[in-house]
Amino acid sequence: MMQIDFVKRWLSRIVAALAVSAVYLYGYPSATISYFVVDLLHVAIGIVLTLILVSYVTRLLRGESLLARLGWISLAAGGVLGIVLIKIGTPLRLKPWLYAHIALCVGGALFLTTSWLFSKGWFGNGLVGRELGFVALTALAAGIAAGTWWTRDVAWKKANRISNPLMPAETMDGEGDGPQGKFFPSSAQTKHGGNIPSKYFMKSDACQRCHADIYEQWNSSMHHFSSFNNQWYRKSIEYMQDVAGVRSSKWCAGCHDPALLYSGLFDTPIKQIVDRPEARAGLGCLMCHSIVQVKSTMGQGDFFLEYPKLHELAASENPFVRKLHDFVVRLNPEPHRRTFLKPFMRADTAEFCSSCHKVHLDVPVNHYRWIRGFNEYDNWQASGVSGQGARAFYYPKAPMNCADCHMPQVPSGDDGNVNGLVHSHRFPGANTAVPAANQDQAQYEFAKKFLQDKQLSVDIFAISPAGKESSASARSEFGKPEISTTFAVGEESDTSLPKGPSGEVRPITAPIDRTDAAVRRGDDTRVDVVVRTRKVGHFFPGGTVDAFDVWLELQATDEKGQMIFWSGKVADDGKGPVEPGAHFYRSLQIDGHGNPVNKRNAWATRSVVYVHLIPPGAADTAHFRLHIPENAGDKITLHAKLNYRKFSWFNTHFSFAGVEASKNTSDAQAAAPAAPPANSTTTPDYDDRKWAFNGDTSKVSGKVKAIPDLPITTVAEDTKTLRVLPHGVAVPQPKTVSTKEDWTRWNDYGIGLFLQGDLKMAAAAFEKITEADPQNPDGWTNIGRALLQEGDTAGARKVLEKSLAINPQLARTNYFCGRALKEDGDYDGAMTHLRTVLEQFPRDRVVRNELGRVLFLQKRYADAVKEFEKTLSIDPEDLQAHYNLMLCYNGLGDDAKANEHKIRYLRFKADESAQAITGPYRQTHPEDNNERQAIHEHVSVALAPAPQKKSPVPKTAAKTLPQDGVKPGGGR
Repeated sequence: MMQIDFVKRWLSRIVAALAVSAVYLYGYPSATISYFVVDLLHVAIGIVLTLILVSYVTRLLRGESLLARLGWISLAAGGVLGIVLIKIGTPLRLKPWLYAHIALCVGGALFLTTSWLFSKGWFGNGLVGRELGFVALTALAAGIAAGTWWTRDVAWKKANRISNPLMPAETMDGEGDGPQGKFFPSSAQTKHGGNIPSKYFMKSDACQRCHADIYEQWNSSMHHFSSFNNQWYRKSIEYMQDVAGVRSSKWCAGCHDPALLYSGLFDTPIKQIVDRPEARAGLGCLMCHSIVQVKSTMGQGDFFLEYPKLHELAASENPFVRKLHDFVVRLNPEPHRRTFLKPFMRADTAEFCSSCHKVHLDVPVNHYRWIRGFNEYDNWQASGVSGQGARAFYYPKAPMNCADCHMPQVPSGDDGNVNGLVHSHRFPGANTAVPAANQDQAQYEFAKKFLQDKQLSVDIFAISPAGKESSASARSEFGKPEISTTFAVGEESDTSLPKGPSGEVRPITAPIDRTDAAVRRGDDTRVDVVVRTRKVGHFFPGGTVDAFDVWLELQATDEKGQMIFWSGKVADDGKGPVEPGAHFYRSLQIDGHGNPVNKRNAWATRSVVYVHLIPPGAADTAHFRLHIPENAGDKITLHAKLNYRKFSWFNTHFSFAGVEASKNTSDAQAAAPAAPPANSTTTPDYDDRKWAFNGDTSKVSGKVKAIPDLPITTVAEDTKTLRVLPHGVAVPQPKTVSTKEDWTRWNDYGIGLFLQGDLKMAAAAFEKITEADPQNPDGWTNIGRALLQEGDTAGARKVLEKSLAINPQLARTNYFCGRALKEDGDYDGAMTHLRTVLEQFPRDRVVRNELGRVLFLQKRYADAVKEFEKTLSIDPEDLQAHYNLMLCYNGLGDDAKANEHKIRYLRFKADESAQAITGPYRQTHPEDNNERQAIHEHVSVALAPAPQKKSPVPKTAAKTLPQDGVKPGGGR
């Protein structure tokens, strides 16, 4: 009996120790030595407890109360399950067993404690007292459990979210660690303010022990090839350091070269260390997964990195230390997960990605001023795809973020899988060039499949008589964004759209496949092709839009095989440059001397000739002038293809074999600048040198030691046929067919016209939707959108009211109705509609700004300030918010705050005088000047005349002459 009492006393002490350690282990997980020790002690003590319980279980149950027996049995079961968990671990898929272990042990401890307190008479001898006592103990246990859970889960998640400052820095010197910082002009910082050993970023193979599938995916990904193991990136940084210096190139390294930058190695010119392993490490696992705080959505590497000391255990060369580390991680993965998977990586995925997928340049980088570089985040955030953009043309069935497309779930047995799935770390995207240079067929096929997975669609939609352009008012150029940017501006701002009456209603035949469309020999016909973004959550194309070839190709052939039109032809049998008159999707930038920015030298950008990208959930309508030759057959087949080649022909040749041309280099070998001065020089503002592509390729990065012939991927395509009529017959009459099934085709056609500023024709296209289905509110809404853009507020209100009668809560309709009322001076009515929108889309920046503007016009300055500050909480660089806050604080008499916002407004505002630089360039590049025009046509390249069939007559017969009127070029 004494032995059993002794065992019970020690068992009670052990249970108490285990309970205390369990609360600590569950509620406060951390990757520290103290937690590591407590974890092992908990395991050791638990094993001892279980062995004692198993050995004495029958004697412990003799003479005990029912509660005590239940307690010992529960503890024994929990202990046995704990030993099983020591063997199998507690990854996510086995979490239910961990909670079963916890529940059994908590229940056992609760029963034993209650039984002991009953035996001491704490709750009296009555049944009611004992029941109340048990309830109180249960409530206490539940309270401790809830508090521990709140600390573990809720408080942890709240402390790890991404939020924006309301006031961005006055200059780039206020970003990151500033000019004295180790990593500046990147905004990246380390928690301890010092360097991180390079080997830390080079130990991705250590992750492979538990995450083999993810490691293999990453190994082929563009994250792995972000650094100097990528020849395109390597050449761009070598060139940048030669021209602009080493320090400014740290702007790139913050997101591309962690092993070099954060260790201090990047202070050395890259040409001296390019063969070191650190230079070829890329973005390893521990780059993204060591980010412990994202400071804002302003990008530029705006994050804090932390170096976890216990990582040295995982990467240790000592096999015992590695095994001990892996054992503890498998046993209790939570500290590991908290170290490398912060809540914002899942809850604020897009904001997390924005830290590197959104950039700006400023004086320390470009020796010029603030300019927005590429920016995937803002246009996603403002679009319907994110679920945050009210004014989108289409709302998706469910909002999507970056990971939904670029980290899709794939089957895996890795530790950490959820229901047999992990997020792919191949990061599928549009980079087909690096896999080609690496001869990585699997990654190339993965990227190709991603590009062709119905991301976009092409629709050869309409034809109309070409003739001469009418003198009706039309937009000559795209509207200019007010913010300084080399990227497109979409739904996050209306300022880029042309305003005022524009365009004319032209007779068209559409859709081509519904109308048995016909053309006549000898006539010029305009062909309209619609390109629509369908599964793209940001502008298409995205990323470094100055560096690759994306274009719309159109061919026309007859049944005799005669090519009569070709726009978008690629030279050298598909291996050379794209013909300059093609319909491109890109940003065409020039430096201070008007030379194209085509060497990934965005820091030299001083002006933009044009930016032509398609917003998410929107469309572009391209126009082609097709001449129907007299010798055309009876049927013409139109074939349109949206082509993608990363990278451009010039950039690839420059990256692999570009060297400064010597004086005796022939014109055929050299690429000349736009208009070089007599004394060519090179500065950070311009580079007037000529380039030859005959450099040594034996040491380039990648497996291909030559200039690679990059693949051209057809992202989407369409084919339509036209009947061909004799020249002498009557001109085919225009014909349109509108059905409910085709409403999105008409909508897309109208969207493309609307975004070009062809407002009257866009409204006519939207009217076709209302004819086919008067109960479709989008037709009326988009007519109102076009009329409002023209300035016809009365007409806009009339059709918008028809849309609201069908769907009173439709957010985009309410927005445009609110805008129309504001323009007419009905501020209260405008606010009613705008607040209806914000109830559904509280993070739409343009709607916030519109409401703030109405409040400002009512002289309710304090209320207006609140709205504009909400805008800045979403985007601290919002130009309109800063401008209006400047006005509001002037109205409030707060000159200091007004001046703060004035400084930011002037920092972000476009340098309108820079457009003067484009003049000489456009004069010498008529094709690019044509593409700059909002509404423009493309003609065919010069085509060789079709060979004529010889008559079966003797050789002495007269030669057959070409027919009169044939235009080999197929266009004007």
